[in-house]
Amino acid sequence: MKSTVLIVDDEEHLLSTLVLNFELEGYTVLSASNGIEAIRLFQSQKIDGVILDIMMPNISGVEVCRKIREINKNVPVLFLTANNSNADKIVGLRSGADDYLTKPFNLEELLLRVENLLRRAKVGQVDAAMRIPNIYHFGAFEINFSTFEIIGINQQKTMLNKKEILLLKLLIERKNEVVSRDEIMEEIWGEDVTSTTRTIDNYILAIRRYFEQDPKIPVYFHTVRGIGYKYSEK
Repeated sequence: MKSTVLIVDDEEHLLSTLVLNFELEGYTVLSASNGIEAIRLFQSQKIDGVILDIMMPNISGVEVCRKIREINKNVPVLFLTANNSNADKIVGLRSGADDYLTKPFNLEELLLRVENLLRRAKVGQVDAAMRIPNIYHFGAFEINFSTFEIIGINQQKTMLNKKEILLLKLLIERKNEVVSRDEIMEEIWGEDVTSTTRTIDNYILAIRRYFEQDPKIPVYFHTVRGIGYKYSEK
């Protein structure tokens, strides 16, 4: 699933061009033409990354970036600016930006830089989160993520395949969160074009048979209709 980006620039034509191209790449895009609106959007919306022009009236991009850093120290921020001096770059980076691109720029390069920033941020969030142990217990059950072996219903030992283990780990790491089918497909199946969201549904059915007393009335692995799945404990 693509991320939500906030694009801030007071050049109307450039802003609309960037919005269009990021939407074509599958991103959810919010836009602002000034710093005040940018801060309001950042405070009120869940935003995964910011593309921010430095030279804006009233509130500069540097000040917007500092405000963003007061709210969230980890969200990636990339500056766009016509200033090409090293001093300007240093000011921008010291204000909390993660990357810097000068105008005019190559659109493909911008898209790649933003994609890389978002990917690194996502990895950092996972690393910072509490890791589940290699041997995980819930209820009367046990999962060994290293050996792929589980102890399931009636204390039966079963060896799972790699994708079953990866799916279990993803859901358990995101305990009590809804994980969409699109996100599961991207994380577990990647570029495998032969798999569909129906494939995920079948894997969930198998997992329920391992751990649910009545797979039709799941206690741990829940369907969130129209979105995806959620793991929770009693």
